[in-house]
Amino acid sequence: MNPSSFVFPLTEAARGKLAAVLDAGNYRRRTVPHAALAAEGRDCQITLYNSGKLVVQGRGAAEWIEFVLEPEIIGQARLGYEKVVDPQLTSAHMGIDESGKGDFFGPLVIAAAYVDEELATEFQRLKVRDSKTITSDRVAEQMGADLRRLLGSRCSVIAIGPSAYNRLYAGFQNVNRLLAWGHARAIKNLLEVIPACPRALSDQFGPKHRIESALKAQGVTIKLEQRHKAESDPAVAAASVLARAGFLRGLRELGAKTGVELPKGASDRVQVAARLVIQQRGPAALGEVAKLHFKTTEAVLASLGLARGALAGGPAVAEETVEEA
Repeated sequence: MNPSSFVFPLTEAARGKLAAVLDAGNYRRRTVPHAALAAEGRDCQITLYNSGKLVVQGRGAAEWIEFVLEPEIIGQARLGYEKVVDPQLTSAHMGIDESGKGDFFGPLVIAAAYVDEELATEFQRLKVRDSKTITSDRVAEQMGADLRRLLGSRCSVIAIGPSAYNRLYAGFQNVNRLLAWGHARAIKNLLEVIPACPRALSDQFGPKHRIESALKAQGVTIKLEQRHKAESDPAVAAASVLARAGFLRGLRELGAKTGVELPKGASDRVQVAARLVIQQRGPAALGEVAKLHFKTTEAVLASLGLARGALAGGPAVAEETVEEA
């Protein structure tokens, strides 16, 4: 059953923001004993008690928290740590997430992180949250380092450098198949350390059977769960931070090797940097820093009057493998 009741302590400032949101939006005010504010929104009921405790209930509660409470009132993603009716959040399990999938440059990094009740409390102290809500690369890397120290061997981080990624993609011919293989490998690594871990949770990036098949191929048995927006789970949030930190570190190291600053994403700045890599180190170097199946590759080669066959030369940067930590 999906959780439908959530509790958040609000600061005085956040209470004022909540009042402003309720006054300005399409909400119907309610009267609730011992409540300073109460209103009904779309498929949810919002009650701020005199103690400062905010209770959000109803089948639309999670959506209101994600799109209104967190960005407009609290200013940070906290959904998952205050869920009242989902004790599985802090029960023993692992979460898996990845970073770099949508970035032309840099590695694909997949991480698995273990959580139990004690670790969930520590995650909350470190303000661990979905890495997509962390706008500062410095903060993401620092949080990743803090998590590594906290978890020790209770996490698995797999960094697939661009050259290894391109070789794997040539075999899989599909990003989601490659991801399923990487997720299964991270799960297997963590199970070797914590064999009693009862289940694994990941974001839903493709059919569930894809990861299950990859797990079976690697001889792994565990209860697997997938769901959209799984980063609200503390273990998946921790994995997302570990993966993001690993990606940022890998991107920076590749830039240092090539002497070209490698931007994130797949923007016009990325194409400019890709042309610089080719001009300074030759076409073969692109496959050592970038994921070549992106359409960006064709655009860059065309702008330089090159055919894809020009990428087939020998490596210009030290050969990379799949790195695990």
